[in-house]
Amino acid sequence: MSSSMQGSLMLDIDGTWLTAEDRQILRQPEVGGLILFARNIEDPRQVRELSAAIRAVRPDILLAVDQEGGRVQRLRQGFVRLPAMRAIADNSNAAELAEHCGWLMATEVLAVGLDLSFAPVLDLDHQRSAVVGSRAFESSPQRAAELAGAFIRGMNQAGMAATGKHFPGHGWAEADSHVAIPVDERSLEQIRAEDMQPFTLLGNQLAAVMPAHVIYSQVDNQPAGFSKRWLQEILRGELGFKGVIFSDDLSMAGAHVAGDAASRIEAAFSAGCDMGLVCNDRAAAELALSAAQRLQVVAPDGLARMRRQAFPGVECRQHPRWLKAINALRSAQLIE
Repeated sequence: MSSSMQGSLMLDIDGTWLTAEDRQILRQPEVGGLILFARNIEDPRQVRELSAAIRAVRPDILLAVDQEGGRVQRLRQGFVRLPAMRAIADNSNAAELAEHCGWLMATEVLAVGLDLSFAPVLDLDHQRSAVVGSRAFESSPQRAAELAGAFIRGMNQAGMAATGKHFPGHGWAEADSHVAIPVDERSLEQIRAEDMQPFTLLGNQLAAVMPAHVIYSQVDNQPAGFSKRWLQEILRGELGFKGVIFSDDLSMAGAHVAGDAASRIEAAFSAGCDMGLVCNDRAAAELALSAAQRLQVVAPDGLARMRRQAFPGVECRQHPRWLKAINALRSAQLIE
């Protein structure tokens, strides 16, 4: 194949340090990102050393983590245990608290040498999806957008770009896309009027979007992350979104409709994803890498915008803003 397509891979590693095999895979130009999971993390010092070791092999790589708060928080020992976003909404000064949370989360993630956390969750809490649940700010689209906007403001002030997930909204479908293929049977009009609203309202504050592994059966028979209809016609065309599109993890059951890892990565890139995540399965990652090499993918320009804009020192806890944020969250009884 002579014509190349745009795309880059984000993979993972097994342990708390790099193996020779990890270094080899990181050297491949088609690999543009690495995501850390709880198994890769001991404490802040070890994460800083791991980040430095990864950047010694690939200085330009994007280093990511899922550090939302609540139950989705990979960095734990030696880090602030942030509340679930849903817990913030009930406070009278919720927007201020959301901004503090965004700033604290981003500052801690940047301080250990990472670039970004895949946050915030823009899904609505329809009291239907157990996998979303308290990860969502609110059930009201306007209120969710207001609080997520404040969280993003905090992230940006710390020097981190924001990724809204899971477009166009994972809160209605009941199945968990980690283990099944969820279906949302509502009309496009309903989805536009409700779940898409936070993405529409915050479009210019989001540097990236992550689509849902959900099939919106009245709109397309493919999950959003494999759908040109969703990614190119609606997200890029209708909403005018110009940022990065990250696939959700292509090893999840919700992605298996597209076939093996090679077919999945090709389907994600063809639909319009800029970076495809293949996690928790090294054999699948190698298959996806071979496919990316065969497709002669070139990294999209926009990925560089996701790099950290600041690198707070190890002493970030001495920062006056740190103390202010911690005190505000403590007095709202959101952290210990």
